[in-house]
Amino acid sequence: MKMVVCGCCAASWRRCVVMSLRLLFLLPAGLPVRSQGESQSDNKQMDNITVRQGETLFLSCSQGDFVTHTAWLNRSSILYAGEDKWSVDPRVSLVTLNQDEFTIKIEDVDLADEGQYICAVQTSSRPRTTSVHIIVQVPPKIVNLSKDLVVNEGSNVTLMCLANGKPEPAIGWRMLSPSDDSLSSDSEVLEIPFISRYRAGVYECTASNDIAVDTQTVELTVNYPPSVSDGRDVGVTLGQRGVLQCEADAVPEADFEWYRDDRRIFSDFDGIEIEDAGGFSKLTFFNVSEADYGNYTCIAINKLGSANTSIILYEIIEPTSSTLLQGPGAVQDGNSGTSTVFTPTCLLLIVLLQLLLKF
Repeated sequence: MKMVVCGCCAASWRRCVVMSLRLLFLLPAGLPVRSQGESQSDNKQMDNITVRQGETLFLSCSQGDFVTHTAWLNRSSILYAGEDKWSVDPRVSLVTLNQDEFTIKIEDVDLADEGQYICAVQTSSRPRTTSVHIIVQVPPKIVNLSKDLVVNEGSNVTLMCLANGKPEPAIGWRMLSPSDDSLSSDSEVLEIPFISRYRAGVYECTASNDIAVDTQTVELTVNYPPSVSDGRDVGVTLGQRGVLQCEADAVPEADFEWYRDDRRIFSDFDGIEIEDAGGFSKLTFFNVSEADYGNYTCIAINKLGSANTSIILYEIIEPTSSTLLQGPGAVQDGNSGTSTVFTPTCLLLIVLLQLLLKF
């Protein structure tokens, strides 16, 4: 594209530069334009420059001999005219200005800095412009994410993740903890219908483009009613220590209640202690009596429901010293409670005595 800076001899340099910029955007490409005196402008289009948001950009153009005026422009705004700074942006500064080079610097580049920049040079013979298009790439940033959720088992759950960036970022979901590759999505939305307790955990949203990756997480809590493990019956000797245990799985954690028949049992009652810790409850007898033996019920309760199990506390009879001395030939006297032991020698004497009595 060719152009002429009109009226540069008669008009001010500032007006000349602005008019040159206007002509540059208004005139069709490849159309030669001549001004008073038939002077012709030389225009050069440089390759696009890609810069990342937050980086520092250097814009440079060559000067040549007999340069009278120079300027860097951003669209319709003049950044520098020679050594004079016209831009009020503190990020813009002059780096080099001599017969060979005209360079300015833009720090902390942002998306608003994207666009066409023009270096305009007025020589003694003709004006010359060099233009370049700046493309600003922006790393992805997640700007809208679902909050941590608490839902009841069986609910339908939707997780949303929105992100900005340039190029436009790709967004995906996955179950992070516990890891489950089968539960994922390659879009902004993750749908989980009829959620179960096994889908509770931490979910990660990832936004990525050619520049970087941004990740954020959402914690999903699933409430469900208690389920109680089958109780194990416990045998205890009279006067010894006995412990009944109850285990429940529930979210939120279950509260425990203990019953003997229809009577609720409380801690520190008749030598009994109840301890609850997380999903466990323990009923302790410090000195088991005859009255303690029987059937006990543990009930686990939360706001969604309850479950229970039964445990039997039964007696274990330890052998005494007298029963240990009795052998397989001992005969128990039901009336006196004493026992008589018949040895083989004794039996032989009884038989001989009975034979003699016959004669």
